[in-house]
Amino acid sequence: MTSAMMDMIGQFCRLVVLRSGTTVAWNLMRGTAGNAGNAGVVPISSGCLRSFTTSRSCAASTCSTSPAFFSKQQNQPTRQYTTSTIPGRFDCFFKSLDKSHKTVKPCRRFTSTPANFVINPANQARDSHHQSKDRSRQTRPHLNSYHNTTARVSISTYSTYSTTISTNRTNKTKDNIGTRNRSRFFNNSLGRLFSSSSRVSCSAIIPSSIMADRDVLPSTVTPSHYDLNISSLNFNDWSYNGNVTIDVSITEPVKEIVINSIELKLLTAKIVSDPTKATQSLETTTFNYDEKKQRAALVFADEVPASQKATLQITFQGTMNNDMAGFYRSKYKPIVPAAASVPRDDTFHYMLSTQFEACDARRAFPCFDEPRLKATFDFQIEIPEDQVALSNMPAKSSSKTRDGFVSVAFERTPVMSTYLLAWAIGDFEYVEAFTERKYNGKQIPVRVYTTRGLKEQGRFALEHAPKTIDLFSESFGIDYPLPKSDLLAVHEFTHGAMENWGLVTYRTTAVLFDEKTSDARYKNRVAYVVAHELAHQWFGNLVTMDWWDELWLNESFATWAGWYAVNEFHPDWQVWAQFVNEGMEMAFKLDGMRASHPVHVPVKDALDVNQIFDHISYLKGCSTLRMLVSQLGEKTFLQGVGMYLRKHAYGNAKTEYLWQALTEASGTDVTGLMGNWIEKIGHPLLTIAEEPGQISIKQNRYLSTGDVKPEEDETVWWVPLSLQGKVGQQDIQRFALTEKSTTIRDIDDDFYKINSNATGFYRTNYPPARLAKLSTQLDRLSNEDKISIIGSAADLAFSGYGTTPALLAFIKGFGGETNHLVWAQVLDSVGLVKTIFGDDDEIKRGLEQFTLKLVNDAVEKIGWEFPEGEDYLTGLLRKRLLLSAAANGHQGVTEKAKSLFNSWVEKGTPLHPNLRTVVYRTAVKTDPAKAVEVLKKEWYTGAAIDGKEVCLASLGHVRDPEIISKSLLPFNCDLSPPAPPSESVPSGDMHSLGSALSTNSVARPIQWTYIQNNWEKLTTKMANPVVLDRFVKLTLQRFTDTKYIDEIDAFFKDKDTSAFDRTLEQVKDAIRGRAAYRERDAKVIKDWLSANGYLQ
Repeated sequence: MTSAMMDMIGQFCRLVVLRSGTTVAWNLMRGTAGNAGNAGVVPISSGCLRSFTTSRSCAASTCSTSPAFFSKQQNQPTRQYTTSTIPGRFDCFFKSLDKSHKTVKPCRRFTSTPANFVINPANQARDSHHQSKDRSRQTRPHLNSYHNTTARVSISTYSTYSTTISTNRTNKTKDNIGTRNRSRFFNNSLGRLFSSSSRVSCSAIIPSSIMADRDVLPSTVTPSHYDLNISSLNFNDWSYNGNVTIDVSITEPVKEIVINSIELKLLTAKIVSDPTKATQSLETTTFNYDEKKQRAALVFADEVPASQKATLQITFQGTMNNDMAGFYRSKYKPIVPAAASVPRDDTFHYMLSTQFEACDARRAFPCFDEPRLKATFDFQIEIPEDQVALSNMPAKSSSKTRDGFVSVAFERTPVMSTYLLAWAIGDFEYVEAFTERKYNGKQIPVRVYTTRGLKEQGRFALEHAPKTIDLFSESFGIDYPLPKSDLLAVHEFTHGAMENWGLVTYRTTAVLFDEKTSDARYKNRVAYVVAHELAHQWFGNLVTMDWWDELWLNESFATWAGWYAVNEFHPDWQVWAQFVNEGMEMAFKLDGMRASHPVHVPVKDALDVNQIFDHISYLKGCSTLRMLVSQLGEKTFLQGVGMYLRKHAYGNAKTEYLWQALTEASGTDVTGLMGNWIEKIGHPLLTIAEEPGQISIKQNRYLSTGDVKPEEDETVWWVPLSLQGKVGQQDIQRFALTEKSTTIRDIDDDFYKINSNATGFYRTNYPPARLAKLSTQLDRLSNEDKISIIGSAADLAFSGYGTTPALLAFIKGFGGETNHLVWAQVLDSVGLVKTIFGDDDEIKRGLEQFTLKLVNDAVEKIGWEFPEGEDYLTGLLRKRLLLSAAANGHQGVTEKAKSLFNSWVEKGTPLHPNLRTVVYRTAVKTDPAKAVEVLKKEWYTGAAIDGKEVCLASLGHVRDPEIISKSLLPFNCDLSPPAPPSESVPSGDMHSLGSALSTNSVARPIQWTYIQNNWEKLTTKMANPVVLDRFVKLTLQRFTDTKYIDEIDAFFKDKDTSAFDRTLEQVKDAIRGRAAYRERDAKVIKDWLSANGYLQ
């Protein structure tokens, strides 16, 4: 390459990066053949500027601009250069520029041209194709930088050259530039490359207001590798010692380094700015803690110089807490003798494990705890020699440290975020299987680990995990990237599971199953949760969301992929119909609130993210993906997913990157289809009006309170209609509604339906006569259709767009239904009405009679026995029908259940695991004093893995005020100690009993009074904000009188609600909707029940 070309390249690639709170200028081009008078503003595309990679060598890519852009070069061919790189980086800050600079949204592609060129404004004006098509409508900058990380420049030793310039398109992004050059270019042209002035520049300005949208660590110091050593575990005071050495890049001289740290005691810090020169080191014991932001500033007496390869070493002390966050301990009662060194007290043994998502790695070791600050990890931990240590990677060595202890070191991890690091120590054993496929010539070992005595209950999960890994590797076109996959059952857990790369941790009921003692429903749960977490090994771990506002990219896709896998392995379970009944219904409930949020939700402070691990991020997002899959086709969708994963492997990504890949795979403008579904709050209600031979369809935003304001109803969604019922057409017609309303002609007046198979995420409001007609045409509806139409009718009744009599009249015709999932939707809908109007004794009695008449024939037909080889859904249907009959006072079912309960209590006759809920609930209803004592004992001593959850859910249906206030609420809320363990539900399970009590009209206000009187005790017990947020939501959202909104406001006005402020608004919204429904429909329900003979 000529020196002239190198000189041109040096000036071509100038880049300036800025500090938080200032504007940003990207100066990417400076012509040397022109003069100052030829300077112009070059528009730069969001597609052309992509995100940084944090790896030390970046993959080359090409950007281009039209040759016509350069004067005198319009007829010259474009040249493309390639390079290989060696590790090497140069980091700088954006310089602050005058705010008068214009923000532009330029071309997508950029290709270098021969050296002699001049940029001039005239060329810019006539190259209109460089401008965004909708630039005139652009109201905010398209280049944003929240994370303020540094520019990466890799220096090549080869004689060829390429430059990669890229950015993220949407709001809230971290903009990085990776550039590859020759080492000679580095030596000769570095001054020009990062020169602070130029005669010709291309600028795109990022306002400081956008920079402030994320509260993140300073970008002056960024990590690339951690070497973490944990030792001296003390099982008396639960302390430990730690030493972490972090390879960091320091972009400018600093006197303090800010890291994340909470509940750690930092002892010493040492920074070595040049590892080859030991004299260039500084030490400190001065630390300034910001507990609110969970940060610590390491303050050095002298300035730490800029360095590409510095090392930061910190010694510290931590605590193995009991809050299910960070590095924590879980209590359990072993079923066989445990290893001698296992920590224990008079009642429990303890295992140790970690939970770092979202922001709790900082609770275990000081670190740069943000998802974009990826690094590799070496991990080593000292443990008792008779216990087992696990981490993300396989163990590589074990060496004796002192009497009875060994230090276990693990292989280096891939580049990953801190929240994915994990380790565990305990008296573990495992069952093992291998993938069928080979990866790098070897089958991958898959193990399910448990504490001693439980491993055989991991067999069902083990049947699924290896084939799930194989399925995803094939479906995504990317092999599982780690050498092993471990699944670990953890005895105390906040959620269902955590996707730590290579070491997934699970609540016991989400990974263990015993054919003899477990409810069959837990099979479904285990298969799904295993698949969901393994999907994260690609979506979330291999490619990680850019920031917590993109959480849905992790969770929605893993939810979809989880059901996709279960459907592959168990098509007879009909899991997509299950998802319509469970997943979509829960998403609709939250999304229909004014206080909900978009799928892509702004998150300024990462500490606020816990509240958006909710039904929107998981279930609405999954519902919209399922809708998109139906549009594109599953094969095309998975091809696009594979493209997305390959392009962004080991990096971070944003929503638009997924849309771009799916657009490329399908040839469909996916952004145009999905933008409003992800970026806007809410979903549409489609109202249908009929005329002979045609229907008119209008979309409006649905609100559960039924009071949408004009300014809240401006969104126009892309709505796939999936219409069946066109004259002369048997197939489903793929129409889409892309405006507020439309008319469709040639409709069969006898039968039609929209949203066939419920693939669209919207509610449908049929005319009353049509709804009644469909109730006589159930044989022409799929199970998904039935579930969806019932769900819509129930939501319309709730919000006032329809009526409860219309709902009851429609589902009255389902007495002959045979599918469990349809029955579940029918009974869920009646149950919702009952919980809202159940404190009216007359309505309660009428609804019970309605339900009994509805289920009676099905109950008699299905019986109590579980024959050998019976299909899965029939077994679940039996349980659901018997439970409904018992709850509504079916005499025969009640007597049978009482008999089974007494036989179990008095004679030890085993209960079929699928019948426990039916029997327990009946006993609680008919003899609450006896049942409560029996079930509390069973909760504490029972061996079934799912037994605790079954007992707690049943106890919540007690309607005796004295038992509720004196027995159940202290049992759920008291701390242990001082309460005995048998009288204290662990904090991670409190929601199970609390939620059940809130569905109980007698218990609901008693529990609220107890909460107010014992708030300090409750917040002490539920120190984990995830647990507290969940408890507040599930215990308070079911009131049906607006007076409780006033009480909630008054009680919490002087309390710290930062852990659940978003949830509190949703709670109040839920109460408003329920109260309005109760006031509006109480009389009409009573009249309908009376007119139809249910109040006799």
